Amino acid sequence: MTDYGHPMSFGLSLDPDADRLTRTRQLARAAADGGLDFLAVQDHAYQPGHLDAWTLITHLATQTERISFLTDVADLQLRPPAMLANAAASLGVLAEGRITLGVGGGAFADAIAGMGGGRRTGREMVAYTEQALHIMRAALTGGAVRLHSDQHTIEGYTAGPVPASPIPLWLGSQGPRMLAVTGRSSDGWISPLNIYVPPDEVPAKQKIIDDAARSAGRDPAAVRRVYNVIGVIGDVRGGRGLVGDVRLWTETLATWATELGFDTFVFWPMTAPLSQLAVFAAEVVPAVRERVGQIRGRR
Repeated sequence: MTDYGHPMSFGLSLDPDADRLTRTRQLARAAADGGLDFLAVQDHAYQPGHLDAWTLITHLATQTERISFLTDVADLQLRPPAMLANAAASLGVLAEGRITLGVGGGAFADAIAGMGGGRRTGREMVAYTEQALHIMRAALTGGAVRLHSDQHTIEGYTAGPVPASPIPLWLGSQGPRMLAVTGRSSDGWISPLNIYVPPDEVPAKQKIIDDAARSAGRDPAAVRRVYNVIGVIGDVRGGRGLVGDVRLWTETLATWATELGFDTFVFWPMTAPLSQLAVFAAEVVPAVRERVGQIRGRR
């Protein structure tokens, strides 16, 4: 049983498809009005129908207030870390801190190479990613940034601007080496969707993160834990992921929080996203907060 004790937060995954921009705007506003904490945008720039994730986030930041944005996750092999940190810092200033930088090493080597990125896989991709995290952390805090390594050459520059609020660096990871990087060098773990990393596989992955954090002299509780959850809310048949009524969703997410250690859930509605969002925000989220509070209160 693992519960790192963080306050619960909830987000909505937004579709970056250019043909669905009107609906995406509606969802963004509805999520903000409904009190959610995050709007999450995936980053697959090689998909011809997808809007650029960073441009879309910047646009939506002007359409909303209060709600934060999460790159879920930005592809580090297509977005050089120094420039990505500068973009995040700039939006942190312009949007008054409403950005969390989720990044990943890049899972689709052929597609990345097709856009001119490096074809890194395995240990090379892991090393590239961990070094990129160090570059971005230095850049986001300002001052001189320099690195000469087998994966990066940063000749030296003075980073800025520096947002008033620190920008968290969360890492999307699944394999053991990247999970260890998460524990050593990131502020949070972004798990793939529940259909790709099912709940019964989570404890072993959390252990790798925790062990790596302790080996690096860090408290495992310093690492936030984020679960991307796809499914359908309602008394329906079929569908992928978590499918069931509000009560099932409430009990399941509360269990995943208090026993698997997740503190943030990003909802990927399979169907009827506007109506699903309304139920998630108005019924599931407050019920999960209450249930988690009850469980923690008994411990």
